[in-house]
Amino acid sequence: MRTGLIAFLLALLLLAGVPFYAGNITVFATMCIAKSLAVLGILVLVRADQVSFGHAMYFAIGAYAAAFLSTAYRDIDLTFLVLAAVAASLLAGLVVGLFVTRYRGIFFGMINLAFSMVLYSVLEKAFHLTGGSDGMRIRRPTFMGMEFKRGEFDLLMFYVVLAVAALCFVLVWRYLRSPLGQALRAVKTNETRLEYLGLSARRVLLVGYLVSAVLCGLGGVFMGTVQGLATPEHAFWSRSAELVFIAVLGGQGHVAGAFAGTVIFETVRTFAAAILHDSWQLILGVVLIGIILWAPGGLVELWHRARSARRSPPAAPATRSQTAEARK
Repeated sequence: MRTGLIAFLLALLLLAGVPFYAGNITVFATMCIAKSLAVLGILVLVRADQVSFGHAMYFAIGAYAAAFLSTAYRDIDLTFLVLAAVAASLLAGLVVGLFVTRYRGIFFGMINLAFSMVLYSVLEKAFHLTGGSDGMRIRRPTFMGMEFKRGEFDLLMFYVVLAVAALCFVLVWRYLRSPLGQALRAVKTNETRLEYLGLSARRVLLVGYLVSAVLCGLGGVFMGTVQGLATPEHAFWSRSAELVFIAVLGGQGHVAGAFAGTVIFETVRTFAAAILHDSWQLILGVVLIGIILWAPGGLVELWHRARSARRSPPAAPATRSQTAEARK
């Protein structure tokens, strides 16, 4: 635990210095952190052995909440956009969650996918309300009543997203270690035993579902505000599959896997697109398949392997007597 805390603080300090030693990737780092919040939401559900192929709908809800509010109120504050995204994703998660938490396994994943595709169709077809496939512009909000130029706003967004993400990672870590979070793991192993303890498996899963929906909504509002745009593509099935893939890539064992997986995924995709514009998916696929085959537990497993290799002392050379005994 102490080692993990030190690693977390060092990573936080390293990220906080990005604008100073690598200012040209500040926006890229902000988008990675924002997407890692959505991946963190997927990891919460994976803890209960449930995979949602439609959680991108909450990503889109967060982005469109910011778009509608910034259109209606030109000088709205960033704080209100974030609160609105949290409220909208929480409400949508409650409505959908009351229905989907009745199911498990593939049915849970596919019903979420169905809701997501319904939302995608509405966003794309309701052109007069949502701008259709062109999406909606998200105006640059103020922060604490102050307006910022583009460069200043990018720097502000980086530190706001970093602070919110750090808080969310700590809260989710504590939640997963709490009795309620342990009950979420029990949904995976033995629901009947959980019911004998007096806990409703459906309610436990619903709480986890709401947590994941809010995290995806936060990722969506931050991503949309940084990009200045909300599009129906945010709710498309491929975005949901991308979030699940990153969660598997990062590893299910620790919340840090959400951020590590997102950084690796986005970095490989960016460089692959620069090297081979027309077939960047080929490079991305080969690299990521290699990582998953080498470490099925994701990047978290690689980290634990490296720590174990450093801690384990080298084997002492066998003496002649030991060798003779072994031959006998």
